[in-house]
Order: sequence, then C-alpha cells, then structure tokens
Amino acid sequence: MGTFFIEFRDPLFSVIIFFALVFVITFSSYWWGRYKSKEDSKNLDKFLRQFRTLPSKNELQVLISSGELSEKSWLLLAHSYTQNGNYEKAIEIYNELLKSTLLHNKKETLFLLGKTYFKAGFLERARQIFLEILKKSPRTPQALEYLLLVYEQMRDYKAALEVLEPLDTLGVDTKQEEAYLHSLMLLSNANLTNDEKALKLLDIYNKTYQLTYMTFEFLFKVDPKLAWQHFDSSKSDLLADILWGLEAKNLDLDIISKNSFLRELYSARGDVTLAQTSSNFELDILINLQQTKLNATLHFEYSCECCKHVAPFAFHRCSFCHAIGTSKVEWSIVKDYHKDFSEENNSFQ
Repeated sequence: MGTFFIEFRDPLFSVIIFFALVFVITFSSYWWGRYKSKEDSKNLDKFLRQFRTLPSKNELQVLISSGELSEKSWLLLAHSYTQNGNYEKAIEIYNELLKSTLLHNKKETLFLLGKTYFKAGFLERARQIFLEILKKSPRTPQALEYLLLVYEQMRDYKAALEVLEPLDTLGVDTKQEEAYLHSLMLLSNANLTNDEKALKLLDIYNKTYQLTYMTFEFLFKVDPKLAWQHFDSSKSDLLADILWGLEAKNLDLDIISKNSFLRELYSARGDVTLAQTSSNFELDILINLQQTKLNATLHFEYSCECCKHVAPFAFHRCSFCHAIGTSKVEWSIVKDYHKDFSEENNSFQ
C-alpha cells in the first residue's frame, strides 16, 4: 500500500496522467466534431432538397411560418436568388418574411425588398417601399439614396433633387449628384434647342468641373467647334473614345498639334503624321500599321473605378455601385470590319 502512494507522488506519474487526459479530451473533441459536421451536412442536404425545384408561394408560406429555418437563412436564400437574377422568388421570400410575426429585422428586410423591386424594374413599388421606410425612420440615408435612384429612373428629376436636401442634412456630400441631376433635367428639356442645352451644360461644367465625359460627349455631338474651344487637354485620355469617333472634318488641327496624346491618337487613326511612336502600346502599334495599310482600329470598353464592373457601353452612373463619373475608358486593337465592308461596297461600283 505504501508503494502505491510513493508512485502516486512521483512527478513522472503526474505527467503521464496529464497527457492521458489531454489525449482523451482531444480524441473526444475530434469525434464529436466529426459527428456534428455529419449532422450539419445532413441538415443542409435536407434543406437544399426542398429547393431543387423552386417552391411555390404557398410552400414558402408554410416553410417560413413553421420556423424550422432561421431568419438569416431565408435572407441568405433570397440574396442568392437576387444574385442569380430570380427577382420574383426573392420578392416572394421577402414578402412572406414581412408577414411573419417572428421577424426581428423588419426595417432591413423591407429595405432589401425595395432594392429587389428596384433591380427588377418595379420602380413604383420600390418608391412606395422606400417612402414607407422613411415615414417611420426619416434618418435612413440608404433609403434616401435608393429613392433618389428610383426618381432618376422614373425621370422625375425634380423629385430627385428634393431628396438631396435631407441627404445633405445627414452629412452626405451631394454636390456631384446635384450637378448630375441638373444636367439630366437640362438634356431632357424638350423646350430647349441643342445649342441652348450646350451652353447651359457648359455653364454647369465651368461651375463644378465635374461630369467631364457627360458634358463633352454632348458638346462634340451637337457643336464640335464649341467643344474644342472649351476643351481641356489634360482630360484627353478620359475622352479617348469620343475623340477617336470624331469625323475628320470636325478635328481642330491647331489643338491637336499642341497636345502629345492627341498627336499620337490621330496619327494612329491616320488623320495626321505628327507622331512616329507612342508610349501607349496600342497607339504605337496602330501608328506603325499605318505604313502597311492593315485594317485595324481601337475597340473600347468601360470600367467603373469604384467597383471595377466592365460594360461595353459608356455610362455616367455605374449600374452596379451607382457611382457617378467613375467610368474609365479601356481600349484594345481589333480588326476594322467597317473599313473592310466599305471597301467591299466600293469594289462593286
């Protein structure tokens, strides 16, 4: 008996007991984690099996009212439907959640419903949702910003401008939005001539120094001479696609000869021979191709500097992140099919 107590007091015995306990705890934790992981996987498979075919409205009502799934799970599912472009099903989920007495974040769900209506193109319904949110919570800048977008899409620019006042009160910088909405209102005014619009648009630009692309896109379209008079050479690369598309008769050779980018751009197009090389790879290739008479031209794409979304057409407000004036022109060399087509037509004459 005394021998046992001597061994019990031995430090080595304590170390063995300690590592044995660590092993048992680790072993138990590992297998408990495996078991829980398998159970979670089974529950997930069971959940996903319910949605291999889209549930009907009545099925959604039963599933949501049963409370088997958490509110967060339903919101994630609705978001997934929205990301895949199935706005109808996302709207059904949000509407059923709003009917549930177990819903905790009604304001958030209502806002998500309004956003989905907006993305789906149901502008009047989106407007009503955001107004309902603002009626109960006036100091909600996200709802105000989307209400502004709704009015803009509805071409109700006066109402959109009215939304800027509470946004400004909440500390949101609205100067660019104000200039943009005034410009849209001006361009949509059927009572003004194009010359009057050009002068008024130029006045907005000179006061704010914003919306460069929007301003000169219109000016070069209706009055190239006026556009060249107020042209800012430092913005040449921003307007590269507009400048590339100008007809030869609308070029101002005096301004072109004084700007290195313009010299390279129009030498690459073949209008002048003022540049032999370019620091820009695409322009340099096209300048060298002028000697071989190969049919090549620039192809333009547009990316948002905020969200990096790429679009095939120029935009003034990004359709994804809704930022204004963030369009960046990107170009690549492609075959000039238009020139090939023109030469084919001429060959039959």
